[in-house]
Amino acid sequence: MVASFHYQVSAVSRSTAVRFWQPIKDLNSPQVLEIARFAVSENNKMAGAKLQFVKVVTGAEGQYIGGTYNKLVIIAIDEAVGNAPGNYEAQVWDMPLEHISNSNLLCKFEG
Repeated sequence: MVASFHYQVSAVSRSTAVRFWQPIKDLNSPQVLEIARFAVSENNKMAGAKLQFVKVVTGAEGQYIGGTYNKLVIIAIDEAVGNAPGNYEAQVWDMPLEHISNSNLLCKFEG
C-alpha cells in the first residue's frame, strides 16, 4: 500500500506558474535535505504513512511568489510494506518568512 498526500489543483497551478525551472545542483545541501525530510514527514502526518527518508534522487526549483517551488524525487523506505524502498515525487513551496519558523508548504506527494 502506497500512501500519498496530494493537492492536485494547487500543485498543478503553482507548478505551471513557475516559468523557468533549474536543476538543483547540490542534492545533498542542508536546505534540500531539510525540504525533502519535511515532505516525507508531512506526508506521514497527513496520510498516516510510515515512510523513512533515504535520499533525494533528482530535483528542480523555480521562483514562485516570494519563495522557491521545489520538485523533488525522493527515495523513502515504507515500513508498512516490509521496508520496501520506493520513489516519491514531492512538490514543496518554500517561503522564507522571518516570523514563521516553518515556512514550507507540501503541495504534492505521491509515489
